[in-house]
Amino acid sequence: MTQTNRTALAGKTGTDLTLRKSGGHHVMATSLALAISGAMIGHLHAAEEEVNLDTLVVEDSGIQAEANPYAEEAAPYKARVVSDSRHTRDIADTPQTITVITKSAIEDSGKTELKDILSAQPGITLGTGEGGNSFGDRYIIRGYEARSDIYTDGLRDPGLITRETFALEQIEIAKGPSSTFAGRGSTGGAVNSVTKKANIWDDFTTVEGGLGTDEFQRYTLDTNKVLSDELAIRFNGLYTEAEVPDRGPAEKRREGALISGVYQPLDEFKVLADYYYSNSDDRTDPGVAINRATGEVDDDIKYVGQSGLDFQKTSADIFTLGFEWELGDGVKLENKSRVGNTQNDYIISIAQSGGLRTFSGWQENDYIGNQTNLTIDKFWGDVRHTVIIGGEYANEKTDGGNYTVTTDNGPLTMDPYNPDNNAWVGSTSRNDAISELELQTLSAYVMDTITLSEDWEVFGGLRYDQFDYDLYTAERTGRGGVIIPEASYDYNDGFWNGHMGVVYSPWEHGNVYLSWSTSSNINGGEADAAASCGYGGLCTDDAGNYAQAEPEQSTNWELGTKWNLLDHRLLLTAAVFQTTKDDVIEEGVDSYSTGGSLNTGKNRVHGVELGLAGNITDKLSGQIGAAIMNSETLKSYDPANEGLPKANFAEKSANAQLRYQLTPAFGFGGVVTYSSEMFGGQPDAGANGNIELEGYTVYDLFASYRFTEQFDLRANLQNVFDDDYYTATYRGGSIVYKGDARNAQLTARYKF
Repeated sequence: MTQTNRTALAGKTGTDLTLRKSGGHHVMATSLALAISGAMIGHLHAAEEEVNLDTLVVEDSGIQAEANPYAEEAAPYKARVVSDSRHTRDIADTPQTITVITKSAIEDSGKTELKDILSAQPGITLGTGEGGNSFGDRYIIRGYEARSDIYTDGLRDPGLITRETFALEQIEIAKGPSSTFAGRGSTGGAVNSVTKKANIWDDFTTVEGGLGTDEFQRYTLDTNKVLSDELAIRFNGLYTEAEVPDRGPAEKRREGALISGVYQPLDEFKVLADYYYSNSDDRTDPGVAINRATGEVDDDIKYVGQSGLDFQKTSADIFTLGFEWELGDGVKLENKSRVGNTQNDYIISIAQSGGLRTFSGWQENDYIGNQTNLTIDKFWGDVRHTVIIGGEYANEKTDGGNYTVTTDNGPLTMDPYNPDNNAWVGSTSRNDAISELELQTLSAYVMDTITLSEDWEVFGGLRYDQFDYDLYTAERTGRGGVIIPEASYDYNDGFWNGHMGVVYSPWEHGNVYLSWSTSSNINGGEADAAASCGYGGLCTDDAGNYAQAEPEQSTNWELGTKWNLLDHRLLLTAAVFQTTKDDVIEEGVDSYSTGGSLNTGKNRVHGVELGLAGNITDKLSGQIGAAIMNSETLKSYDPANEGLPKANFAEKSANAQLRYQLTPAFGFGGVVTYSSEMFGGQPDAGANGNIELEGYTVYDLFASYRFTEQFDLRANLQNVFDDDYYTATYRGGSIVYKGDARNAQLTARYKF
C-alpha cells in the first residue's frame, strides 16, 4: 500500500489539507540536512500513526530560508516530488524511472553547467557539433537525441545555449518516451530544470565567492525579500570565468540573473512571474581528434583556437507569468505563459591537414508558449480520481545561418602540438539567415490517476498534438561547391500519444509497477533549423517528398519496483525497459543535405536501470545510479546499417555521489563516474566501429566546513587522478570532446 494511498484513504476526504499531505507539492518546514545515498535497509511505519492533521497545521507551517520545496525532509539528496503538478503522486509512487538531482547534490558536486551534470548521469551521453550540426549543449538519453527535450519549469526551453545551475532548485530527468507530458520528441526521456522562486515565508540573503585553478572565479547572490504578507521578490545573480582546465587559452565567461516574484492575496490564489537572463562569451574547446591511421585518440593535440577569430556567444532573455488557483473541493486551475529569445553564435577552429578548419554558425530562437491545467481530485464513490485536463500552445521561430571568415595572412599552417594561438589575421562577418523555421503546436491532453484500493493504483493519459510546419532555406553552396537552390517546405499534421501505468503496493513501503508509453517525432522537428537530414533536420526522399513522412513512433515498456525506506529518507529503484523506435526517417548518402529515406528505419534500446537516493545512516548519505543497456538497428534502407549499435551510446554507465558528515560542522565526500566505451556515428544510422572512445572512470572529492550558522567553506577537487577521458565524438573522429583535466575550487558562503 503506497504512502499516498494510505493517507488519502485513511482520511477519505477531499480537503486541500489531506491532499497536500498525501500527494501534493508542499514545502518542507525544517532545514534540509546533508546529502543522501542508500542501501536496501528498511524501517516501516504506518501512515495512520504518522499523519496528525493538527500537528501538520501547527508544526509544519513554517519554511526556512532556501529550503528545497520538493526535497524530502532531512534528506536533501532525495526529492519527494517533482515540480510538475501533472505528476500527482510522489516519485516513489509514480510508475516511471525519474531521477532528480537536488540543489544540495548539485552544490556538493561542484559542477556548474547542466551539460556536466547530465553527462555524468547513467544512461545519458553527449553529442558533438560539426558541419551539419550546430555546436551547443546536445544530450542523448538512452541512445536517443534529446537536445529539443529540455524544459524549464515545465515549459519547453528551445535553443542550443549554455545552461548554468546558479538559479536551479533541482534537475528532473524523466526516462522513457514522455510525449503525453512533453509533446513531440522525448523518445529517450526529457529534462526539466526547476528554478528558484520567490516565497513569502522568510527573508534571506546568501552570497558565494569561489576561486580555483585555471584562473577560476565564480560569484553568486541569492536573496529573497518579503515586501508584505502577500508580496515577495527573489534575485539570483551570477558572474563566473575560467580557462578550460589544461586547455587554455580556451575559456568560459558567463553572467546571469533570475528575478522572480510572487503575489498571494489569498491562501487559495497566487500569481508568479520571473525573468531569466544569461549571457556567455566563451572560447569553446572542440577537443582532440582520432588518428584514423591508428584508430587511437591523439591526446597530444592542443587547443588551436585563434585570438580574434574563435568564440561562442550564447544568450537568453525569457519572461514567464503564471497563476495557481485553488478553487475548492479538490479543484485547482493553473496557467503559465512564456515569451523568450535565445541566441547561439560561434566560430570554432580545429586542426586539419596542417592548417585550420573553421566551423561557424548562428541561431536565434523566439518562443511563445502557454500551458493550462485543471486538476480535479475527488472521490467518486469509493474510488479516488485525480484528473488533469490541460492544453498547450507553442510558437517557435528559429532562424539560422553562418559566418564568412576572411583570412588576410592565409592559408595558415598550424602545428596542432605546439600551436600559435595568435597567428590569424583577418575579419569575420555574420551572414543572413539560410534557414527560417516556424513551428506552431496546439495540444490537448487528459490524465487520470485512479486509486482502486489500498494496494492498486492506475494511471492513464492521452494527448493529441496538431502542428503547422513552415521552413524556408535560402540558396547556398553545399559540399564540393554544389549550389543548393532555395526551397520552401510547409506541411501540417497531428498525432496521438498515450501513457498507462499500474502500481501494485502489497508492502507498506514498496511497490512494483508496469508502464507503457509512446512518443512521436516529426520530420525536421529539431530546434536546430540549420541541421541537415542526418541530424534531425528536414528530410526529403529521391522524389522530393517530405510532407508524406509519418511521424516517427516510439514505444516503451517498463517494469520496475520502488522502495521508500528509513522513514522515507531512502528511495531504492530498479527497472527493466525496452524502447522501440519505428518509422525512422533516415539520412541519405550525404548527411549534409536534405536527402534521406522516409520511414524506413527501426531501432531498439533495452536495459536495466538502478537508482538510490537517501540517507544510509545518520551520517552517511548519497545518490547512486547505474544503467546497463543494449542497442540495435533493426531495419534500414541500407542493409549495412542493420545490426549496428547506436552512436555515442554507452552500454554501461554509473554515477555515485556519497557524503559523510563526520561532525556537525565538517562533512566530506566524493563522486565516481563510470562510462563504458562508445562509438561515433549518426543519431539513428548506427555506430561507426572504427571510431571508438575508450571507457573511463573519473573520481571527484569535496569537503565542507561550517564555521558558524552564517559562514561555511566548500572545497572541490575534480578528476583527482588527472585522467584523460573523452565524452563524445563526431562520426569521422575529427572532433572528440575531452573531459576536464584535474582542477580545484574553494568556495566561501555567507548567509544573513
